[in-house]
Amino acid sequence: MRHGVRRAVWPLWVRAAGNGVRPPPALRGDMAEPGPGSSRAREDEPSPAGKEEAAPAPKKRRLAGGERYVPPPRKLNAGVSFGAEHFAETSYYFEGGLRKVRPYYFDFRTYCKGRWVGRSLLHVFGTEFRAQPLAYYRAAARAGRLRLNEEPVRDLDIVLKNNDFLRNTVHRHEPPVTAQPIRILAEDEEVVVVDKPSSLPVHPCGRFRHNTVIFILGKEHGLRELHTLHRLDRMTSGVLMFAKTAAVSKRIDEQVRQRQLEKEYVCRVVGEFPEHEVVCEEPILVVSYKVGVCRVDPKGKPCQTLFQRLSYNGSSSVVRCLPRTGRTHQIRVHLQFLGHPIVNDPIYNMEAWGPDRGKGGKIGKTDEELLKALVEEHRSKQSLEVLGIGEEDLNSSGESKDCGSSGDCTKSAEADPINGSSCPAEDEKDPVRNDVAACPLNSDINLETLDKDKELSLCGNREGQMGEKGWEEKDPLCVECRTSRRDPSPKELVMFLHALRYKGADFEYCSSMPEWAMEDWEE
Repeated sequence: MRHGVRRAVWPLWVRAAGNGVRPPPALRGDMAEPGPGSSRAREDEPSPAGKEEAAPAPKKRRLAGGERYVPPPRKLNAGVSFGAEHFAETSYYFEGGLRKVRPYYFDFRTYCKGRWVGRSLLHVFGTEFRAQPLAYYRAAARAGRLRLNEEPVRDLDIVLKNNDFLRNTVHRHEPPVTAQPIRILAEDEEVVVVDKPSSLPVHPCGRFRHNTVIFILGKEHGLRELHTLHRLDRMTSGVLMFAKTAAVSKRIDEQVRQRQLEKEYVCRVVGEFPEHEVVCEEPILVVSYKVGVCRVDPKGKPCQTLFQRLSYNGSSSVVRCLPRTGRTHQIRVHLQFLGHPIVNDPIYNMEAWGPDRGKGGKIGKTDEELLKALVEEHRSKQSLEVLGIGEEDLNSSGESKDCGSSGDCTKSAEADPINGSSCPAEDEKDPVRNDVAACPLNSDINLETLDKDKELSLCGNREGQMGEKGWEEKDPLCVECRTSRRDPSPKELVMFLHALRYKGADFEYCSSMPEWAMEDWEE
């Protein structure tokens, strides 16, 4: 579980690549030097998003016969804040205790990666974006949804070159989250502190964009250009703090590095937790970024959590948790190891871990067998949405070392949250691996014979999606439009782990104790 103690700082080009900034030569072949970084660098204040910097028109070199011209990369604004144009992509509605996002069209963008140079677009799709069949990309090209350097792709056999810019328009569906509002705990000229509901990711990541804290604060509270100081797992509720300026963010970051921050959590666990203080120092290893699963392993990263029982009601205990490090799912994994998993943890209190539910690190399965068992258990309960993943995520190629498609977003999603591409630092991590192909297609759709003019064009006017009927239209290329899914219940979207207090050298913010943490609470 990442709690802000340790933060991944991506190279500047990583966080801005999807916004038109090129990666360095080592990862781009012979591409030129990278452009400006993003606001995560925190050296300058982010300027209003979406404005391009003026630049002299580049001189075109003379092309050899038949050679394809590739325009130089655009130099876009370095900021990653969201503006009105992003908030207007779609709208929310509330139903059955859930906050839902109306499906919308969205552009995923990326520059050509170094290893793609000299390969055909068809070959890249077939080897690196296997969540979709090749027939999908052919149909998408016929529909005008694939663009190369802002020109429609007519032939997927086209060979990619340095600086090629790819845009893929998809019909995007987001999982529902709880309808509980985000409460503002404190706000001044330096920070905003909120009480985050469970099930809500902090920032755009994986399948989530509008159903995130960042977007809701911007759309409903007018709070924009916020700097994330620490993160909470999607299923964890509680105190979440943002800085309003880069200077404040930098100051608090220094407190993180100096280990001057103190975080306190409260949770409800299975069984009678020991009355005395318990310290767990088992190392934690990430099993899958995509599904969002970790376990205790000697090869994992060192970490420490202090636990103290607050109450016991005869079947479950309320426990105070003080993480001294900030590993992924640290509290949840340590409690599972101790034999007291969180009562309703959708990952670490499942039968897939075996009869002892992973107590003492005893699993009796390989990592692959464990992941398969977890997925199948949720499939049987029709609860994959609780994990924040869909069937398309399970079909995509390889594990993402970034936040992949998991709703937990175990790592920073600062690559380019505005434009949707996530260009990680290492070449083995694809910028749009889980995103460029938004929805896998079911076999009853004949993509090869769909008529572009009649069926494949974008449903209606993209700017008119906010109308009462626009969002109800079905997209012929999107399987989600043809799939009936069971909505999770509001109860399924609450996990009994809450960030109660966040304290620094010159601040302290607390939230109220959740109802399920009361001493006399009963299921």
